[in-house]
Amino acid sequence: MTATPRFAPPAASQIAADVERALAEDLGQGDATAALLPADAQAQARLTCRDAAVIAGSAWFDACFRRMDPSVQIDWQVQDGDPVAPGTLICRLAGHARSLVTAERTALNFLQLLSATATTTAQHVAAVAGTAVRVLDTRKTVPGLRVAQKYAVRCGGGHNQRMGLYDAILVKENHIIAAGSIAAAVSAARQLHPDLPLEVEVENLDELEQALRAGVDRIMLDNFELAQMREAVARTAGRVPLEISGNVDLQTIGDFARTGVDFISVGALTKHVHAIDLSLRLQLV
Repeated sequence: MTATPRFAPPAASQIAADVERALAEDLGQGDATAALLPADAQAQARLTCRDAAVIAGSAWFDACFRRMDPSVQIDWQVQDGDPVAPGTLICRLAGHARSLVTAERTALNFLQLLSATATTTAQHVAAVAGTAVRVLDTRKTVPGLRVAQKYAVRCGGGHNQRMGLYDAILVKENHIIAAGSIAAAVSAARQLHPDLPLEVEVENLDELEQALRAGVDRIMLDNFELAQMREAVARTAGRVPLEISGNVDLQTIGDFARTGVDFISVGALTKHVHAIDLSLRLQLV
């Protein structure tokens, strides 16, 4: 059976494209080692997690095995978003032995990466417990796997910032330099894309005031000190949502959240992850 996700995964076509690309780079002209197994052999397998983790990526895992053997049976014991302890049985599989060993590495690569993203996110979310802050991801994702990693962030209790350069405008230092000022950059952005959310990154309190006067939808405080964050919250007085970026880790995020800001974006959710240790053991039947 397929795991029933508590979090809506991306479209099946997106997952299939991710899996097709990943299997192609691994298979090449075919799995030379799998040919050592009898062609008609059937097998069962057990997947266990060796780390404390939050699971994410079951749909990609399933798609890898079903791409090689559409009749494979997968019996999930957990769902995406579930926290698990070391030694937890994640799922059982049954199918053609050659197909299981061929799909194994690619399936585990997806599950260990996406579970790592979910786990890292859950740690940051736990660190801001008791505040109203939402933990956001960034565009600092593995190339080609942004949709997958942003799904995993949701599994870990985080929230997605913009998906790419097309669905929101974030005016940063170089845009401001090119436009001549924050006001000019904001004006141009509103004329070109009036329907897109507009955020401006500021590096000091003077730029904060300029952004407030320009009438933006959100302001990002880039590498502010704690005292500056508190001052920014006081000056803004709830008129515009504030987001913190820069120098965010598990040691600092709690203090940042307690300044009264609305969002904290964390590149580490998707770029500083440590793969979850998974073990798939096969037995011929």
